[in-house]
Amino acid sequence: MAVSGFKTALRDGWFRTGFIVALVLLTIALLGPALTFHDPHDIGFTPLSGPSAQHWLGVNDGGMDIGAELLYGLRNTLWFGLLGGTAALLLGIFVGLSSAWYGGWYDRFFMRMGDVLLAIPVVMPLILVAVLLRPSPEVIALLLALFSWPTTAKGLRAQALAVRNRAHVRAAQRMGAGGRYIITRHLLPELFPLYPTGWVTKIRMAIFMEASLAFLGLFSPERKSLGVMIRDAIEFYYLDLWWHWLLPPVFCLTLMLMSLTFIAIGLEQTFDPRLKDG
Repeated sequence: MAVSGFKTALRDGWFRTGFIVALVLLTIALLGPALTFHDPHDIGFTPLSGPSAQHWLGVNDGGMDIGAELLYGLRNTLWFGLLGGTAALLLGIFVGLSSAWYGGWYDRFFMRMGDVLLAIPVVMPLILVAVLLRPSPEVIALLLALFSWPTTAKGLRAQALAVRNRAHVRAAQRMGAGGRYIITRHLLPELFPLYPTGWVTKIRMAIFMEASLAFLGLFSPERKSLGVMIRDAIEFYYLDLWWHWLLPPVFCLTLMLMSLTFIAIGLEQTFDPRLKDG
């Protein structure tokens, strides 16, 4: 199902464009160390020097190569997005499907908890935790997932309630199948078309959140990030540095978010016939 769905999605122009751009950015992030000759933490270069053969994007105010910063920052931002988005999707799948099947107090508890989490601006607890505890970026990504699962869970729960009443599911239940079996063998695979879109959407949200938190200075100063680069470059807006210092991270972040948006649009049009053009 996954392979055939991917082949179908590739016929969609939105998905194809977004997938190619995202794949290029992911490849660059993975090959980052091999694409630069400089350590992103090396402060031994002339501060604020312009682009040259040795430093393609110049040097920042701390004497560090901007190109190396960009490659490592791109990797860190993508890793945060993948971790946070994947964790949020998995939590949403677990809560949504189990709530739909078991119902009762279990369902009411998680749905009311989801309502509470949806009412809390997620950036606020993340800021407090980052300031007070100074956890690793991975911990913040997982904390973001804890606040982000309700939208996925509620959507999947609504669809799972319809699937659980189908004849083959009822037949499996009468034959003695337990809840775990029905969820993993029936509900989980039959709702697969909803997972890719939700995954991409959660990754996009996590990437934007990482850039925002990094821009606010809530990660370690030693950690490279697109948000940190944007914040540092803006401080020198009065100098003619924007085109080789500010523009590259803004461009990469914009490309990431746009490519994921295109992928999500393509997936929706692929798996939901009502959204197809024409």
